Amino acid sequence: MSSYKSDLLRVLDERGYIHQVTDAEGLDALAASDVVPGYIGFDATAPSLHVGSLVQIMMLRRLQQAGHKPIVVMGGGTTKVGDPSGKDESRKMLTNEDIDANIAGIRKIFERLLTFGDGATDAIMVNNDEWLSQLGYIQLLRDVGPHFTINRMLTFDSVKLRLEREQPMTFLEFNYMILQAYDFRELAQRYGCRLQMGGSDQWGNIVNGMELGRRMDGSELFGLTTPLLTTADGAKMGKTAAGAVWLNEEQLPNYDFWQYWRNVDDRDVGKFLRLFTDLPLTEIARLESLDGAQINDAKTVLANEVTKLVRGEDAAALAEKTAAETFAGGGAGSDLPTLSVGAEGMRIGAALTALGFTASNGEAKRKLAEGAVKLDGEPVTDAGYLVEVAEGAEVKLSLGKKKHAILRR
Repeated sequence: MSSYKSDLLRVLDERGYIHQVTDAEGLDALAASDVVPGYIGFDATAPSLHVGSLVQIMMLRRLQQAGHKPIVVMGGGTTKVGDPSGKDESRKMLTNEDIDANIAGIRKIFERLLTFGDGATDAIMVNNDEWLSQLGYIQLLRDVGPHFTINRMLTFDSVKLRLEREQPMTFLEFNYMILQAYDFRELAQRYGCRLQMGGSDQWGNIVNGMELGRRMDGSELFGLTTPLLTTADGAKMGKTAAGAVWLNEEQLPNYDFWQYWRNVDDRDVGKFLRLFTDLPLTEIARLESLDGAQINDAKTVLANEVTKLVRGEDAAALAEKTAAETFAGGGAGSDLPTLSVGAEGMRIGAALTALGFTASNGEAKRKLAEGAVKLDGEPVTDAGYLVEVAEGAEVKLSLGKKKHAILRR
């Protein structure tokens, strides 16, 4: 059992969120006696976050569930610079309009998972462009520059790994860690923020922010990181052959989102239930102990629970119904992804790639040759096969047992 006194650290520990804490005893004592405002930053590089960000979003949910205040920091300012952590190349520049549109899209997911408002434990969303864009360069150099040494900055993984691989790193990106540190200091001043959380690759940035707050204001701040989240086969969470698993339905249909969770590796079921659902730990222990064909029941529970949280109850119910109709009844459920085919038809390989079932036409050709592709249940092996759909009709395209779509005209 966990030795933590506060609900916050006990829950985070029991559910597998904790990798490192800067001062576990101090944070535990604070969380046991006071409301702790804590933040995580999210850069606005796309109109949706993907599954790789979900563990961080769930940490903010746990923070609120334990009686504390989540601060969602949208990186309107830092997105203009680009976080070099784990990157081999510079990020493409976005306009202010692009960034604002992305933030509007991303906000939707937080509104489903957090309670926003003016109360002591209500979540707030802020944009770091509000203060970073007001910061004069000379002011930044004079106020913040003396607290950083180039020697130390060169030791951080985000910088060191890029240099070791001889990948160019711009001076713009080199400043990212200074701006993130300044965010923590600014949030402490404005909102009484005491805690920054993030992935394990953010440890250096978080520690920088804590030290800057201590040196400039004498603030006592805390940091907590999560383990690097990988699937049982070692792949990075949230990436598939067909691309990112987006949290917003505009970027990924509900059925595909549900299927991602239904198809996870057996070994990941317990871990994912703890991290991504609100189910009690006793129920999770029961589900992860299932074996043989029964583990599929646990995967269906996982898919339903995560889809309910992220997409809503209706989306989860419809996706499960569609899966049952598609697999058990041999029919075509109403929530399957669809693709429009014109009067001139479409080559079957192009259809597979357009749906994201295959990453390229070359991969589609291989799958066809393997006999993995069916049209309305009949195998097709010819890569040049032209799929023609009658006006107002539809056909079901399947790749293997788990990927299905409707082609319509």
